[in-house]
Amino acid sequence: MSELLSPKTKDELVVDPALIQRLDRPGPRYTSYPTADRFVEAFGVEQYKAALTGRSFSGLRTPLSLYIHLPFCATVCYYCGCNKVITNNHGRSAKYLRYLEREFALAAESLTGPRKVEQLHLGGGTPTFLSSDELRQLMKSVSKYFELLPGEYAVEIDPRTVDSEKLAVLGELGFNRMSMGIQDFDPAVQLAVNRLQSEELTATAIETARKNGVTSLNVDLIYGLPKQNVIGFNRTLDRIVGLKPDRIALYSYAHLPSTFKTQRQIVEADLPSAEVKLDIMALAIRKLTAAGYVYIGMDHFALPHDELAVAARQSRLHRNFQGYSTQPDSDLVAFGISAISKVGTTYCQNVRTLDDYYDRIDQGQLPVLRGIELTSDDVIRRNVIQSLMCHFELSMQSIEIAHLIRFREYFDAEWPDLLELEHDGLIEIVGDWINVTPRGRLLVRVIAMVFDKHLRMGAARARFSKVI
Repeated sequence: MSELLSPKTKDELVVDPALIQRLDRPGPRYTSYPTADRFVEAFGVEQYKAALTGRSFSGLRTPLSLYIHLPFCATVCYYCGCNKVITNNHGRSAKYLRYLEREFALAAESLTGPRKVEQLHLGGGTPTFLSSDELRQLMKSVSKYFELLPGEYAVEIDPRTVDSEKLAVLGELGFNRMSMGIQDFDPAVQLAVNRLQSEELTATAIETARKNGVTSLNVDLIYGLPKQNVIGFNRTLDRIVGLKPDRIALYSYAHLPSTFKTQRQIVEADLPSAEVKLDIMALAIRKLTAAGYVYIGMDHFALPHDELAVAARQSRLHRNFQGYSTQPDSDLVAFGISAISKVGTTYCQNVRTLDDYYDRIDQGQLPVLRGIELTSDDVIRRNVIQSLMCHFELSMQSIEIAHLIRFREYFDAEWPDLLELEHDGLIEIVGDWINVTPRGRLLVRVIAMVFDKHLRMGAARARFSKVI
């Protein structure tokens, strides 16, 4: 087996600026395959209900994952590309919670078998826009239709919207994993993106969260924002390392103002150049790895003790719409506007606006907008991409055994591109293994794109962000 599979080498990461600049291109993040831009409206309510019911008929007993989209934010962050509703009116969130419970009931009608849950994620928007009473109401509604077992319960936190009382309530409700948005501590950067958030406020929220049962705490950083430079981001990194979060997500800012209207508030002349942005990323990788963080993949770092790092060492990582997960691959049932479910060999996305969401539920329908049922080819390629994205290696023999194919023949059209990637030093093909090299790990999306049949056919639909 290749030396690349040794634990020591798998923890290494090589930043090759020339290679990155040459291969950096728009591409999917592969939280799903096929990607969401391939979903079609021909896949509707009946198809989704059949997928939910199919769990029961198949005798599947594995626990579910739940995702609940809470879109409300009190203020707008100019960089944000999430589906959100800007408001200070809690009457709007109160109505939304009532309709969420009705959606839970509609889904439960089709989920006739066990509805046990080991993973739940609240995303947004700003989930902590909800008051403590609203959070209690939400979890009471969930537990009415689903059996909540011990597991991973995660919530996205805006430190500006929580206090000690609300964090205590989240702990009381069983949330043991929290992700806090920071992006950058530089006041000039914060002003440029309309997100003023002091280091003191953030540190207090982190300390309080840990006192209330959080076993894994993540912070989000973004590089490439307006007014950012190497010196300023270096100061932010020093402060982050001092706070010692268990996980760090280091995202690249994708400036797509034609797609995300709020980004039009950003002055493009204030954005760092491509060279400066790459310097910031390289600095961050050096600082974080020097501080003991392990590069997990796709922007994510974790301390060695964290479950994410342990799962990576043991090749147990999975990837879903919330990013990397330590939980076994399971069906994901999602609720709220624009939320995406994965059930069996289907994906399904809800309608995007509150008006459409309320209208569908008032009609007694699940609020399905579009979806897709995977072909056998989609399933094969999904497994290949998942292995590369999560483990940085692929056993061709395991794919052959699982899907009764001859890997080299099945991917004959892709083979020249794989050989080119090997020539560039991104992968090594050793026997029955394709191994992503330390030089290729930052560009793993480029490697995964080789196996994306939809992209290879030239059927581009979405405008993706660049891979770096």
